[in-house]
Amino acid sequence: MEPTLVTAPHLIDVLEELKRREPIFHHPEFGIERVDFEHMTAPEFWEVGASGKRYSREFILDMLEKGHGHPVPESWKTSDFHCQEIAPDNYLITYTLLQGERLTRRATIWRRVALDWQIVYHQGTIAESI
Repeated sequence: MEPTLVTAPHLIDVLEELKRREPIFHHPEFGIERVDFEHMTAPEFWEVGASGKRYSREFILDMLEKGHGHPVPESWKTSDFHCQEIAPDNYLITYTLLQGERLTRRATIWRRVALDWQIVYHQGTIAESI
């Protein structure tokens, strides 16, 4: 039984702001250079990929520098966004990402830093094939 996820009304602006940044690393308007990706990830950032493998910040930054951070393809579809404040200025964003035949559930922990955002953690989990 899936939970009913409803974003609290006072978090709608945060949700809308962070929806524009997901999927992470695929929005050129937030930067395409390594220094941009360093700025958008917290020093303690790490992620769990859809494969279940854990990746360090340094590994992800190296991959992005090699050109793996491309604009979101038009065929990718996001849905089911939900935002929850988990600590002051820290938010969990969850959503579903459809990439062709691959369906994944995504979770990102974002931290508001001054007037900007940093990613603390990200995870993708394969949900099912269509």
